[in-house]
Amino acid sequence: MWPRSRPILLAFGLACGCTPRDGDTSPFTTTRPSTSGQTSTGTTDTSSSTSSSTNDTSGSGGGSKSTTELSTSSSGAVSSGQTTMLYDVGTDVDLGNPKPVGCKGKIDFLFVISRGAGMEYFQAQLLDAFPKFIDTIEAKFADFDYHIMVVDGGLEWGLSYCNDNCPSLTCKVGEDCCPTIPCPNCPNPINYGDLCCGIEDYPCGYTPSACDNTRGAGVVYPAGGDASNKLCKIDGGLRYMAKGQADLKSTFACVAQVGSSGSNRVGEVLAAAVYSNVNAPGGCNDGFLRDDALLMVTLISNTYDTNSKGTPGSWAASVLAAKHDDPESIVMFSILDAMPECHPADRTCPMVNMFPHHLRVDRDEPDYGTFFDQASDLVEVACADFVPPG
Repeated sequence: MWPRSRPILLAFGLACGCTPRDGDTSPFTTTRPSTSGQTSTGTTDTSSSTSSSTNDTSGSGGGSKSTTELSTSSSGAVSSGQTTMLYDVGTDVDLGNPKPVGCKGKIDFLFVISRGAGMEYFQAQLLDAFPKFIDTIEAKFADFDYHIMVVDGGLEWGLSYCNDNCPSLTCKVGEDCCPTIPCPNCPNPINYGDLCCGIEDYPCGYTPSACDNTRGAGVVYPAGGDASNKLCKIDGGLRYMAKGQADLKSTFACVAQVGSSGSNRVGEVLAAAVYSNVNAPGGCNDGFLRDDALLMVTLISNTYDTNSKGTPGSWAASVLAAKHDDPESIVMFSILDAMPECHPADRTCPMVNMFPHHLRVDRDEPDYGTFFDQASDLVEVACADFVPPG
């Protein structure tokens, strides 16, 4: 854990609080300018990009209109002698309704959750806040159509030493036993009681599938210390929850309790989760990402990601590519650190700051619900400006 103070920062602009690492470039250098407001300067700014642009009334072509109204005859033709609209794009043709069609309540929620040691408390905080967040989203979008997927920051399913040695690691009450391979917690025989691999309810009898061991695939059977250690009941055999999911809040609680005996490679796993192959027909996450849906990414960790392959810029580029290079279609919400400037070891912070719609809060906040409410405001703003491709 890195020593630091814990001021709360609600940064909604397109600024990065630290200098990117050498060789790391932002993927946004060639994208269209954001129309979401002013950029943040690294301090709290409640008037920044969380407000949609309302100053442009000139039409989608960006031209200015004459203040004289256009008069037409009953047939729709322009009346003789009347003043017509003039545009600075060199045409007198009406450019149509400039209002974006919006996301129409279609939102793909991607939760990337660390499995590092000590995560059990922060996962509990997330599970407590999630129902409130869903209630808020449903209140703001009348026809709310969701996909919700959880991926964890680990590199494999469960614990490899348990998976390889489970039968020999099951002890009866009163017996002393120890793993047959080196174990830091077992220098001498210990009494596990009825625990398999020293973990209550560890699913020794479960054979993980190829997707269970695919980085970036949706979690359906969390396994390990402090995990739910059971197969979660997701409708349709999917690796994500869709609109109409039975008992949504309990199902989310099952998959989001990924435990605390794994890795913290949230940056690397985020990039893998949005990779086209894993979301393509026949892929592990088949159908999760939709072109006409907003993407909201929630990252939660209790330590800095120092081990992921790639860079903040490459992770951001992967997310951007998955959404057709449209930063307005993405909302980033990070629960880790809210310091005004990114800590040198915090590689997810500069990545999150690259997106115009983002929120960073401190992991030690006692209630994430308030901040999920603020994140829902970002979703509402982004949806208003979102123009689906095609």
